[in-house]
Amino acid sequence: MSAAFSPKTILTGAQMLFVAFGALVLVPLLTGLDANVALFTAGAGTLAFQWITRGQVPVFLASSFAFIAPIIACNQLYGTAATMGALMAAGGAYMILSVLVRLKGTDMLHRVLPPVVVGPVIMVIGLALAPVAVNMAMGKSGDGSAQLVAYDHAIWISMLALCATLLTAVFGKGIWRLVPILAGVFVGYMCALFLGVVEFSAVQQASWVAAPAFTAPEFKWQAIAFMIPVAIAPAIEHIGDMMAISHVTGKDFLKKPGLHRTLMGDGVATTLAASVGGPPNTTYSEVTGAVMLTKNFNPRVMTWTAIIAVVLAFIGKMGAVLQTIPVPVMGGIMILLFGSIAVVGLKTLFKAHIDVSEPRNLVIIALILVLGIGGMQIGGNEFALQGVSLCAIFGILLNLILPPAQSESQN
Repeated sequence: MSAAFSPKTILTGAQMLFVAFGALVLVPLLTGLDANVALFTAGAGTLAFQWITRGQVPVFLASSFAFIAPIIACNQLYGTAATMGALMAAGGAYMILSVLVRLKGTDMLHRVLPPVVVGPVIMVIGLALAPVAVNMAMGKSGDGSAQLVAYDHAIWISMLALCATLLTAVFGKGIWRLVPILAGVFVGYMCALFLGVVEFSAVQQASWVAAPAFTAPEFKWQAIAFMIPVAIAPAIEHIGDMMAISHVTGKDFLKKPGLHRTLMGDGVATTLAASVGGPPNTTYSEVTGAVMLTKNFNPRVMTWTAIIAVVLAFIGKMGAVLQTIPVPVMGGIMILLFGSIAVVGLKTLFKAHIDVSEPRNLVIIALILVLGIGGMQIGGNEFALQGVSLCAIFGILLNLILPPAQSESQN
């Protein structure tokens, strides 16, 4: 049997979907879009990405958090159909960026994004998500605005899920070492069942087979002008994710298959998703953490993740069952995953022998970390830079403006 069709590969692919599932469905739930459509477009977008990148990058694409607020605002102003058209245009902006990278090459990126910028940005990608993981572990929604599961129950569920995940990752042998996430989900879910916090009413009401509620886009220039600037944030985050997965696997995906191809894949996936009413796609940091944790760098794993996502989108009962996984289960697991991403960024600084005592390096790293993790925002409601996009732009500008460190100028 081919390794691509082995039970181990398929099982690991299913595990990756469990990792992404909580965040994947959160975006459509917050923005009023259909969760099954998001599941379908995540799988279809990942397959499109793999085709464009020649099946070389072990990443999974799913609903982008950067677009949550703009989607809500655009829906209120122009309606869902016009919002989908605007998101398709945002995907087109990705494609234009990929062409520019193709023409100018990646050397420009290495000059603009050296390790002193890349390392802390990757750390922000992981650490900025820490409150989401902690809130979910305590039974709250990701933003902490609602208590979904009582704290007394949630803390037991999340900590048992976390313990099962880390014990399997550290002490597991053979195939068990490849499925720490599934182990955490299983143990956490069993605990949730015992405590009576799993709600099955949605499963009883769901049909066995049901097509997702696809929505056709509509194009309004006002909505397009509103949405295109938002593409800056996930584009920069995508570059950070590509660097993170490159460091995790020990391969430079910016050169092969090339950043221009991965950006094009992201753009096509976003355009494809919006064309049927799904949220825009982006590479998932959660899955990068899972790749690091499991040490499974085979891109075919993500092919199975995508296929399973597409199939589940048409199985009403199965999708409903997955949605019964309580928030604390995923929260406990995400504590470990997001921390893993931050460690990758730290490793980037160590590997490049960055002297953090140099005032120049200290300033760049400090500002990136505080602006990114602290949630600093510049701009108004219609267009605002914050989080990863803001700290990355500040880091890039500081790197270009400040004179080289003494150790660099002597070389």
